[in-house]
Amino acid sequence: MTADRHHLFAGNWKMHGLRVDGIALAKGLVERGRAAPQAAFEMVVCPPATLVRAVAEAVAGSALAVGGQDCHPDESGAHTGDVSAAMLRDAGCAFVIVGHSERRSDHGETDELVRAKAAAAHGAGLIAIVCIGEIEAERDRGQTIEVVSRQLEGSLPRGASAENTVIAYEPVWAIGTGRTPTAEEIAAVHGEIRARLARLVAGAERVRILYGGSVNPGNSAGILALDDVDGALVGGASLKVDDFWAIAQSCP
Repeated sequence: MTADRHHLFAGNWKMHGLRVDGIALAKGLVERGRAAPQAAFEMVVCPPATLVRAVAEAVAGSALAVGGQDCHPDESGAHTGDVSAAMLRDAGCAFVIVGHSERRSDHGETDELVRAKAAAAHGAGLIAIVCIGEIEAERDRGQTIEVVSRQLEGSLPRGASAENTVIAYEPVWAIGTGRTPTAEEIAAVHGEIRARLARLVAGAERVRILYGGSVNPGNSAGILALDDVDGALVGGASLKVDDFWAIAQSCP
């Protein structure tokens, strides 16, 4: 972590929460933020699409940002059930997650599609959180670096920069399982991502690289202390105000 890269903590609520729940969670985080105005990190919550507008209105005027969980590569069109990046921006988003492993596996999303979605996010003025990560079989075959490098290079659009792009490394086998890679494994992958970014993005040293996959208040401090770990993409723990805030507070 360098002085010019503030840690970023992104809460991916996935398919959880109704209106009352989402507003209460978001307001709880806003209250924590107001009680700690000198906090040297950023937070964003990514609720389901049904809650984006309500959450954005609930946190208006605060430091808490709002993001979408996915976007369509087209600005508009005959795409039933999809949401465009421009629509997310209009609803109050500043970020959007693209290429999450659950989108890649559940919906067959390819690097090419993820790249198009990231480009759409940039075009709408959103910061794209581009997700990459290997499945367990690939890890067991020693292919982690190969897979992560391929996904990174295939998923980044032209014009990606520290201002419009965040990378999230999430080993798929660690998401929601309670298992995490060793500190050495995380450091090795993040170091490789940084090195690859240097060949792909101008100002790569300023691009934030998040770690995700069973991050919790008990393991976050050790993970966040590693070189080239600039925050976390948090799933289940982001659904509890105390846990999500504790993770953010554990950054160096």
